[in-house]
Amino acid sequence: MTRIVVGPFNRVEGDLEVTLEVEEGAVRSAQVNSPLFRGFEQILDGKAPLDALVLVPRICGICSVAQSAAAAQALAHAMRVDPPENGRLAANLTLAAENLADHLTHFYLFFMPDFARRQYAKRRWFPLVERRFQAMRGTASTDALGARAYFLELMGILAGKWPHTLAVQPGGSSRPVQPAEKVQLFVLLRAFRNFLQRVVFGDELERIAAIDGQAALDAWREERPAQASDFRLFLEIAADLELSRLGRATDVFLSYGAYRQGATACFAPGVFDGALHELEEPAISEDVSHAWLAADVPRHPAEGTTRPAPDKPGAYSWCKAPRLAGRVVEVGALARQVVNGHPLARDLVFRAGGNVFSRVAARLLELALVVPEMERWVMSLEPGAPFCVSGEEPDEASGAGMVEAARGSLGHWLVVRRGRIHGYQIIAPTTWNFSPRDADGRPGALEQALVGTPAGEGEAELAVQHVVRSFDPCMVCTVH
Repeated sequence: MTRIVVGPFNRVEGDLEVTLEVEEGAVRSAQVNSPLFRGFEQILDGKAPLDALVLVPRICGICSVAQSAAAAQALAHAMRVDPPENGRLAANLTLAAENLADHLTHFYLFFMPDFARRQYAKRRWFPLVERRFQAMRGTASTDALGARAYFLELMGILAGKWPHTLAVQPGGSSRPVQPAEKVQLFVLLRAFRNFLQRVVFGDELERIAAIDGQAALDAWREERPAQASDFRLFLEIAADLELSRLGRATDVFLSYGAYRQGATACFAPGVFDGALHELEEPAISEDVSHAWLAADVPRHPAEGTTRPAPDKPGAYSWCKAPRLAGRVVEVGALARQVVNGHPLARDLVFRAGGNVFSRVAARLLELALVVPEMERWVMSLEPGAPFCVSGEEPDEASGAGMVEAARGSLGHWLVVRRGRIHGYQIIAPTTWNFSPRDADGRPGALEQALVGTPAGEGEAELAVQHVVRSFDPCMVCTVH
């Protein structure tokens, strides 16, 4: 048995270290370490409740709107306010703009450049990938960054600025959209749709969204050459390298539900383990048995604490171990679409579980699914009608904000006593996916996904990175 420490990883937000036990060229066990303690939960203690709207977006510059949305929802719950329809639509548009920009960034800048490495030089698709995705030199990064920047002009209209907007409020959005801006939003969405259809997919978004299984996806792939689009090239790589056989984790998927639409959501909440179950929020707990944190038993986050214990025996990460009724779950775009019942996502999971291919395919699928929804949300805006309602800061209250960031389920739990924050706990998507073992020795989702991964030389040495990047870790969000 050989012990290998992999890290720090490049093209990952924050610090990440993975310790692997390797035998006969494959990973036999893994320990995932989040080595940076942040302390945001302690910073929030004693502050006025609305101060959370200023502080929590600073957790991350990539998913700051998601943090704002979760905080605003927790405060709305505590303040007992309900946003008007315009406020709900604006909040959906703002969060969706960030999430889709994140999907684009992950695919073009984080995930695909690994296939332009010289270890793959003998593969038939390598010349195409090298020209398109080689770091600093490939043509794809210029295309993607230009489209991303143009798309994020939406943020200027909806949120005033990005990151760290203050437009997202418990009562809706403080930035009302004017009639001319509504037209501008739709024009920007149409331009982004054109980029997706021309460059990313080489097909209409509605056709991509309608792909209902592996057979239909294979048929779509066979209709066009590898150079037809970036999605088509990804499918070529995935089939050749059998990425669907790499990185299988728990096959238990969690989603809090995304983009509220009145009493429902665009993507429904729930848990999927081969069958669909309702999400029971009280079943969420955090175990710190292998984290450098002091606690006695697993606790629901509303009752949790974050007290550093850097010399704790047996600990190997600052990350807590979230569990749902004691179970290890996976979160992310794949989980969202499996829970929501998209036929392609369900079929991919039924065939091979959650894996490198299905996770990345689900993120691209969401680009095709969400842009048409955003177009409908923009058309539903009513300039002149209220975008926000006010409420009073509570003296004694609690609240939970549960949203879907690009990487998966994000929860904020707030307790207010005597008009001040008495407790604030955050479980980020990467906390779920990159958790350490719990008191029963159950590995987290990534720790499970790495078992069996080739870990030798040449192409094999990249397999671990493909698995890690398929989850798209945001380590700065992981520990608070």
